[in-house]
Amino acid sequence: MKLLRVGNKGNEKPGVLDKDGKIRDISSHVKDLNPDYLNFETISKLQSADLSSLPELSASDRIGSCITKPGKFVAIGLNYSDHAAETGADVPSEPIVFMKATSCIVGPNDDVEIVSGSKKLDWEVELGIIIGKETKHISESQAQDHILGYCLVNDVSEREWQIEKMGQWVKGKSHDTYGPIGPYFVTKDEIADVNNLKMSLDVNGKRMQTGNTSTMIFNVDVIVSYLSKYMSLQAGDIITTGTPPGVGMGMKPQQFLKAGDTMKLSIENLGEQNSKVVAL
Repeated sequence: MKLLRVGNKGNEKPGVLDKDGKIRDISSHVKDLNPDYLNFETISKLQSADLSSLPELSASDRIGSCITKPGKFVAIGLNYSDHAAETGADVPSEPIVFMKATSCIVGPNDDVEIVSGSKKLDWEVELGIIIGKETKHISESQAQDHILGYCLVNDVSEREWQIEKMGQWVKGKSHDTYGPIGPYFVTKDEIADVNNLKMSLDVNGKRMQTGNTSTMIFNVDVIVSYLSKYMSLQAGDIITTGTPPGVGMGMKPQQFLKAGDTMKLSIENLGEQNSKVVAL
């Protein structure tokens, strides 16, 4: 299933794409795509429902974030060896973990803010994992039992704040609008091989990133198992899994986003994002 949220910010309705590509309103089944409903039981009920009988939502309306109010927004850094190389970093021997504030989450086509004094705003196309139940101290072979589905993420990053300021990466990753997710939350039964998905990102119509999840250093099962050793994960938590090469920080000379720039992101079977950078 491809699930999404449609409507003005704060007033989105949950929906699902039917077999004809129409968006059906599922608010009679679930109040929202939040941790209360992001679980295997809800998905099973929706899969057995007669979607064609549900009211239709307008495809022209704003698309919100594909899930809302996750308990955690966890991220994995330098998870593609060629991306690590372009940043001058060593290939990690185990996953590098950081957090993004959940308040950074926005819709896939919402504006991305660049604030006064921001010098190094960067882009990162990434695969997101959505957790479907309590996850604690699990093995890699158990990970798929805990993964509800996947989504497209832009891990927007202010590199000066991330790397040159004191402290941890989180403050370069967490400003409002630095977490566009969606358009869809795609249940894992619709993904034939999550470890072989094409991904791309364009800036102002120019291809910057071309990659495939097959080149991740740590695949989704490894990541979920690894994280579960250090923190419990709950239904609705989102994990973004790293980016392929082609970020602005890795270019020579470096290239960063400015007001007026546009970004187009895509991951095979997960949809597309189109956002614009605006001055705050």
